[in-house]
Order: sequence, then C-alpha cells, then structure tokens
Amino acid sequence: MTNENIAELNGFAALGITGALLKATHAAGLTNPKPIQMQAIPPQMEGRDIFGIAQTGSGKTAAFALPILSKIIGLGTKRRPKTARALILAPTRELAVQIEDTIKILAKGAHVSTALVLGGVSRFSQVKKVAPGVDILIATPGRLTDLVREGDLILADTKWLVLDEGDRMLDMGFINDVKRIAKATAPDRQTVLFSATMPNEIAELAKGLLKNPIRVEVAPQSTAAAEIVQSLVLARTKQKRQVLSKMLADEAMKSVIIFSRTKHGADRVTKDLERDGFKAAVIHGNKSQNARQKALNDFREGSVRILVATDIAARGIDVPGISHVVNFDLPDEAESYVHRIGRTGRNGMDGIAITLCDPSENAKLRQVERIIRTKLPVVADHLGSPDPQRNPAEKNERHFESVNDREHHGARRDGRRPGGGKGSGKQRFGAGGERAFSGKPSGDQAGKPQGERKPDGVKRFKGNNKRRFGGKRPANRAA
Repeated sequence: MTNENIAELNGFAALGITGALLKATHAAGLTNPKPIQMQAIPPQMEGRDIFGIAQTGSGKTAAFALPILSKIIGLGTKRRPKTARALILAPTRELAVQIEDTIKILAKGAHVSTALVLGGVSRFSQVKKVAPGVDILIATPGRLTDLVREGDLILADTKWLVLDEGDRMLDMGFINDVKRIAKATAPDRQTVLFSATMPNEIAELAKGLLKNPIRVEVAPQSTAAAEIVQSLVLARTKQKRQVLSKMLADEAMKSVIIFSRTKHGADRVTKDLERDGFKAAVIHGNKSQNARQKALNDFREGSVRILVATDIAARGIDVPGISHVVNFDLPDEAESYVHRIGRTGRNGMDGIAITLCDPSENAKLRQVERIIRTKLPVVADHLGSPDPQRNPAEKNERHFESVNDREHHGARRDGRRPGGGKGSGKQRFGAGGERAFSGKPSGDQAGKPQGERKPDGVKRFKGNNKRRFGGKRPANRAA
C-alpha cells in the first residue's frame, strides 16, 4: 500500500502524522484517532504545552508520543553522551515499561532509540544504556534522580518533558523530585502533563511547569469507561475467600485481575487461591522487578489467568482481553477504584468489574460511588449467611496448662461447659474439672485437710519449673 493510500485511510494523517510513523500506526491497527489524541496532537505539533485530564485507557500514550517522535525523527541520530532528547516520567515501573512498549510499536522503522531508567533492576546496565545518549528516556523519578545526582545523566539537552499520571506521582510523594528534574531540563522545553484527576496540588504543579498550556479533557474527572459493567457483592471479610473461589469457578472469567489493598493481603489471597486449586501470579511493591515482570508476562501470555495485585498495578498494565477485575478490598483512595477497573474494558472492548464489600468498608464504598457518580448495583448479598464454619480440628488444638485455663478457653460460645450440660462442671480434658466450678475437692484431693490440698489450678511439673500461670510457687513446695 502506498503512502498516499495509507494517508487516505488513516485518520492520524489529518493530525500531522506522516512518513514512518503513519505506516507504523497503520500496521498496528491504529487508524481512527481517539478523542484525547485528536485534541492533544495538533497543538503539540505546533509546540504548545498540554495539560490533559483523561481517564485511564483513553489513548494518552500515543497522544504525547506521536508528536515527540515526529520532532525527534527530524533531528537525525547524532546525540551528546549521557543526554536524552525527550524524558517521560511515570510513577510506577509497570507504567514505564508499558510506555516504552507502546513507543516501540509507534516508532517501528523510524530508528529512534529508547531507554528505561527505573528501580529494582541493575543500575549499571541502565547507566551503560544512556551513556551514548538516547532519543527518548522513560523513567521513574527515584532512580532518575540518582543518575542525575551521580552525573551519569545530563538533562540540559532535554527539549520534551512528559509527566504521565501526575496525580499518582503526587500520591506517591514524587512531586518534589519531579520539580527538581524539570528544573534540570532545557529552559525552552515543551511540557505535557496528564492526570486522571486534578487535585489542587496538581493544578499548582501545572502552573509552575507549563507555559500557556492548552487544556484537553475528554471525560469527566475520575469516571470509568462506559464499556465496563460494574457490580457489588456484599460479603463479610471471612466470607470473601469462599465467595471469590465460587466466582472463579465460572469459565467466563478467562482473564482476571484481583486487587488487594495491601501487599500482605495480596500474598494471602494468592496463597488461598492456590489452596483452593487456582493458579495465580502476584505483583506488589515488595517483589523484585524481575519477579514483577515475570508475573505480568505470565498473565499477558495466558499461562496464568489470575493476577493478584496491589494498586501498584492499577495503572500501566495494558493486557489485551482482561475479562474481569475483582476488588477483593476497596482502596483507601477512591480514585484508585477508577484506575483498577480501567484494566478491563480497554480499547472499546467490554469488561466486568466486581467489588466485594464488607460492612466495615461502607464509608469507602460511598466515596467510590461519589467519585464515579453512580450507585453500584448489588448482585449478591451474603451478609445474611453464617460465617464460614471453623475446622472442628482447630477447636482443641491449643494445649492449656491448668484446669482453670482449660475451662476458660474450652467453653462453648453458647455458655455450656465443654464436658456436659450447663453448669455440670465436667470437662473433656481429664479429672479435676469439677473443682473449678463447684469449689469442692475431687479425685485424690477429697478427704484431705484443707492445708494439705494443692492450690486450685496447679499442675504438676517435673524438676523446678515455676508455676506458669500465676507467677508464684505452690505453698506446699520449696521456695
């Protein structure tokens, strides 16, 4: 197909995208620009700064990458050592990797170099990669700050700066790093800032970094894609494991991300799923970058259909065909809900988002519904069901050291003594139980004068072991 034919069929041509980039977008199946791309690309081609508000999965990466690639291609391949012509900052490693993957697709055949600078992997290899200079550097703020401070990277030649997911960088405490990084770039740079929400701090950051920006907004702030069907399942925390296992038995759940609020919780959910017969991968901040990337690759390739993650994966994971997102816990930040469920229903496809909610999470649920401007429909209510039965074998697994302790811990919840009817004074753990309830001597104690009897609750120990439960020795034993 000739360039003329591609230009006629590809809507990006009308936005000023030409040559190898137009061929690459056409080969990737990108022929109809999305709203954010239609609004953001033309002013960037003219050199204007952009302040964009867009929901996750709206096509932001191509919206800022295509104009930068167009300008860089015209500069040739000669670069100064340790420099980057364009810098794209992302809050998480996963998002940084995803951005680079997208840029490589868009720049196929254009001879544009890229490099990743992020934590969790070898610093030496990253320094080696940027040593000859690169066209586009994609980085997380922490590791980038280290390289700049050590003199391994010089940003004075950086003419294009992109801050992606600005609100997430704010949440993660990167804003001061971002300001220092921006100050080190070229004074005449072109800057693009994208954010899914616009808290006051982001608005102030935009004022300090952007010059007379064009504002683009393609959807109300913090709204979910219309293609996602959202629902609510009411269940107590102890019931969630059982409810989740029954849900995952449905073969329609072909590719599922399960979000947990904490790293420990993500590990626990993964172990429970494995005990219930489901193969799952897990990704969170305590995992090494290699482990995180392997889990993500296994999920993307389909070798595992379940990925358990914290909010670190709520942005930057673009896996085609994710059928379901399950919120095992509601997030602390209501905005994170939008990003979580945005992992499904991408690129115009349908998706399903299910939230498990314990009554203790009702306040968080109200915040989420306020953000998404709709009330989540309840599709199942397990709150009237009894809590899952405890394993009977667990009831007597503790070994108590005295008659009184055994009676205290062994009593049933309905008030009956462990050994018989109410008030019987009998127990399952051996002789001597009567005395704990009636005050009468029993066994070999009966008939002895009061002074010769052993104190209540004392158990015989070999040697000179002290009484463990009272802190005192029995009166009839040597001090």
